[in-house]
Amino acid sequence: MVKPPPPRALADSVYEAVKARIMDHEIAPGARVGIEALARDLTVSPTPVREALARLEADGLVVKRPQAGYRATALLGPEGLRELFEMRELLECRAAALAAVHADENERALVADLAARMGERPASGDRYADYRDFAALDQRFHDTLASASRRPLLAEAVARLHTHLHIFRLSGIPGARKPTLAEHDRLVRAILRRDPARAAEAMAAHLTRSLERQLSRRAPSD
Repeated sequence: MVKPPPPRALADSVYEAVKARIMDHEIAPGARVGIEALARDLTVSPTPVREALARLEADGLVVKRPQAGYRATALLGPEGLRELFEMRELLECRAAALAAVHADENERALVADLAARMGERPASGDRYADYRDFAALDQRFHDTLASASRRPLLAEAVARLHTHLHIFRLSGIPGARKPTLAEHDRLVRAILRRDPARAAEAMAAHLTRSLERQLSRRAPSD
């Protein structure tokens, strides 16, 4: 008899399964998320589904309404993207400059390693599973820089934007991989050289070009 997975492993598996459905729009933006239906479809009890939805609410991918349950959040449109990147510029350029000063050897090595590992993963595809690892490494790269700033409130603000989930929910952008890696390489070199001015400049350039790539895609519809 096959043993069931341990509770934590089951909870993580259900979370990833529901997240993939939202990222791939199998659960459409704005659509109601039925706990019982998901539990039947995933052949699990409702409990890990509820846990997954609580985590996804913290991620900003679903919202819970009183008496109405959960719904998938709407996609970001052009104005939403511009506002998100405006916030990123305010927060992440400062974080990068501080990280260049304060990052310890382990953090500097980790940033370089994350950038290198991104180069081994596809950045786009027809399904979220195709570029999930690239998106996760990208998020960790930026979160590591923010953490290395030694400003806990700043790092928390960067993390709470859940930038990469919202962006990659619009799907990966074909052709974005090469320039993204080059921009990250500039950031890594500035951090390794402990050059705060170049780190802030590299982050600003990266965010500007990333926004341009996002806006160049066909405007998403809710």
